[in-house]
Amino acid sequence: MRLYWCHTFFRETCFMLFFLLLGLTSVQAKDFTVVIDAGHGGHDPGAIGKISKEKNINLSVALKLGKLIKSNCPETQVIYTRERDVFVPLDRRAEIANEAKADLFISIHTNALGGNKKITGPSTWTLGLAKSDANLEVAKRENAVILYEDDYQTRYAGFNPNSSESYIIFEFMQDKYMSQSVHLASLVQQEFKQTAKRIDRGVHQAGFLVLKASAMPSILVELGFISTPEEERYLNSESGKNALANSLFRAFLTYKQEQEMRLNSVSDVSETLSPVDKQPEKIDKTDKRPIFKIQILTSSKQLPAGSKEFKGLKPIDSYRENGLYKYTYGASTDYNQIYRMKKDIASRFKDAFIIAFKEGKKVNVQAAIKEFKNNQNNKIKNK
Repeated sequence: MRLYWCHTFFRETCFMLFFLLLGLTSVQAKDFTVVIDAGHGGHDPGAIGKISKEKNINLSVALKLGKLIKSNCPETQVIYTRERDVFVPLDRRAEIANEAKADLFISIHTNALGGNKKITGPSTWTLGLAKSDANLEVAKRENAVILYEDDYQTRYAGFNPNSSESYIIFEFMQDKYMSQSVHLASLVQQEFKQTAKRIDRGVHQAGFLVLKASAMPSILVELGFISTPEEERYLNSESGKNALANSLFRAFLTYKQEQEMRLNSVSDVSETLSPVDKQPEKIDKTDKRPIFKIQILTSSKQLPAGSKEFKGLKPIDSYRENGLYKYTYGASTDYNQIYRMKKDIASRFKDAFIIAFKEGKKVNVQAAIKEFKNNQNNKIKNK
């Protein structure tokens, strides 16, 4: 009897280990990782309304978002900074994302205003210098979570979330993921407006510690104002939370698909078309074909023409989008040429990517690549 029991136990243990290893393998095989951060939690309630606390709204929407991603994107690994009502230090939230080598970090919060001000609508934030007192106040409120932590002055190098002087550190900070973060934030706001039918309060920048410490494209979402009774009821309703989570999911899906299309189409086009030399092309302003450029740098401030960042590169151009200065290298109607130029500067600007303009306006790069391929194929047919 004892021998039979040992044999059975050994066999069942082997099965358990097999499936455990299988599970670990499937996790490691995930090709995209998103970390979803439900702001506040535990003894930190966040903003408090008349009928609810911010921490609970954040967690509910975060879990709904994660469930949508898991159900519709099985190749994506979803990691939560918290899945229940517990306190997680601010620096630990970013550590979770960095340790997972996440592709994306989404921090979910709920806004509030004092003085009986009634205001509604979600907003999405990226890392940067707050350009108004109102933006600074949002950052101060969210960063104040560190006051719940033991020895926060040592852990955050003397940073005082309530002192405006502490935010000087964000003034000259370079965020290499800024462009991607702003793009995702824009997609989120678009979906909040179209899918959830909410007032669009726009994309903003401010000095959030949790975004500063994360080493990937990152956004912080304010779902709405818990301080406005009408919106607080919406934020606590199942229909409201479902609409907000669905908006976030749709924005995430668009962002992820764009990244995949960009990576896949780049290699396909380059391998099938003829080579050209790498000299900059003289663009005819009357040419209606797409013009491809390499976006190499994004800055909240305008950089001088002789800036050291551009040393040895010509032509350098710039454009403004969402309040940011975006700098490009090269310009050609031939996608192949721009693709090879991008490879040449990959070691210097590893996060550079190709964009497209048509008749002076920025256009979808995938549509521009498709048009370029069609033009090349038509040339071959007409020869």
